[in-house]
Amino acid sequence: MSTAAWKSPAEQEGGPAGRPLPDKEFMATLEKGLAVLGAFGEERRSMTLSEAAALTGLTRATARRILRTLASLGYLLHNGRQFSLAPRILELGFAYLSTQAWIDHAEPLMKELSQDIGESCSAAILQENEIVYVARMPAPHRLMSVSIAIGTRLPAFHSALGRIQLGYLPEEEIWRRLRSIRLHPFTPHTIVDPRALIERVLADRAQEFSIVDEELETGLRAIAAPVLSRSGECVAAINISAHANRATRSAMREEFLVPLQKVAVSISERIG
Repeated sequence: MSTAAWKSPAEQEGGPAGRPLPDKEFMATLEKGLAVLGAFGEERRSMTLSEAAALTGLTRATARRILRTLASLGYLLHNGRQFSLAPRILELGFAYLSTQAWIDHAEPLMKELSQDIGESCSAAILQENEIVYVARMPAPHRLMSVSIAIGTRLPAFHSALGRIQLGYLPEEEIWRRLRSIRLHPFTPHTIVDPRALIERVLADRAQEFSIVDEELETGLRAIAAPVLSRSGECVAAINISAHANRATRSAMREEFLVPLQKVAVSISERIG
């Protein structure tokens, strides 16, 4: 389902729809370089110059300069016509993780929670319309058809970890982000109606937890709670995920929610 035809209430009233224009200090060249790096992923492990230009909307000349610069700096490998990420790219991700002291505090608590309930426990941050996993304590059972590891990204609007964090944004910002994506059903249970999805996000915010029931993958249920700073800003979320055969929606609320929230509060207390 395309979201191009509908508008948020604020937009219908003539309110601003997009982000502010970059200021005069904005470096467009750096933005283009990061766009090239961001084009790599599990489904695109290597690219040619032509592919990089097409995917990022850059000219071939600009894409060539960026690819060669990143290769010279050690962030890309160059083999014939193909470019791929080099191990040095990990320095960028680990640099972020090393600055997040709350993750070190969260991991033993998440491990204990996972062992107590026998299900997986994960932590993720919100990045635009995706969540990025920053910590994970897997259960012995295999849940998802895709492998979840640190750095894995999933759609925010269709995951409990994403929905609870989206709810802490201003409503107009939630609308803006939703309008920037194309909604399509991952499963027969996926919510694809924009207004219904917004209502669900706001309802989850009001109750301070989110349950997503087989919307992202058939057979997978998850419940998430927010990790908050002292000022009340949502900086991350933690969840418990389980196969639908092992945990009903009611069981998640009645058995998992309280211990999950206790861990989330404990993590939150370590954030400034």
